Amino acid sequence: MARRLLILWCALGMLLPALGQACSLRLPLINMTLPKPGVLPPGLDLDLADAILREAGCELVLSDGLSRPRRDLMFKMGQADLVLAASKTPEREQYARFSLPYRTEVVRLFAMQGRRSHFRAVSGFDDLQRMGAHLLTPDGGWYGPLFAAAQPALQASGQLVGFKTFDQGLRMLEAGRADLIMGDALGLQKAAQRAGIAIAPLDFIVLRAPVHLMVNRTTTSEQDLQRINAAIGQLEANGTLKAIRHRYCDSCDP
Repeated sequence: MARRLLILWCALGMLLPALGQACSLRLPLINMTLPKPGVLPPGLDLDLADAILREAGCELVLSDGLSRPRRDLMFKMGQADLVLAASKTPEREQYARFSLPYRTEVVRLFAMQGRRSHFRAVSGFDDLQRMGAHLLTPDGGWYGPLFAAAQPALQASGQLVGFKTFDQGLRMLEAGRADLIMGDALGLQKAAQRAGIAIAPLDFIVLRAPVHLMVNRTTTSEQDLQRINAAIGQLEANGTLKAIRHRYCDSCDP
């Protein structure tokens, strides 16, 4: 599989010089303020997207952070062009196009380090419901079929507590507002390290899947997507994206 992907990436990379005029893509950040106008904040997905779009000859136009629901609404209304680290779903394919995968996302559940032993037997969301455990979850987003199937029952029993940012969610976990927190494993661990909050992952993995750049069907063209895919092919072939991923995570390769 990895060999087939490499061949495809190389083939797409050869198309890059032939593609036409540069593109400009608007990216509203989620709950994040720009350090300076036009200055890229640090982060795995932003670093990867910046490299890909530079190679594609596309300008990345950043704006200050919004809530995730507001960003999603803007995207559907054609007021944003790009979403990072997106999972491909049939609903989204109605209004968006998806690039080749550029990293793997792992979604996990975490407990405070001192309480992890209470949840060592958890192997699925049914166990959480049975235990009456409360779970902090991000506001909005797709976290795989297992969570999608369990969410209605957990919501109905009052076991789900929403959070807007990793920092907020971790503070809520530390304060005992819930027993566990769910999210992108890399993002949560980095945020916990910055905040000095000791968390530990459960063995149960909610989702492990490739993620993509999601571009707006209304405001971008098929040629824009071809440019992006060609850039991903070029940067995978020469090792640039792998080097960026490995600065953050040893298990992020697609």
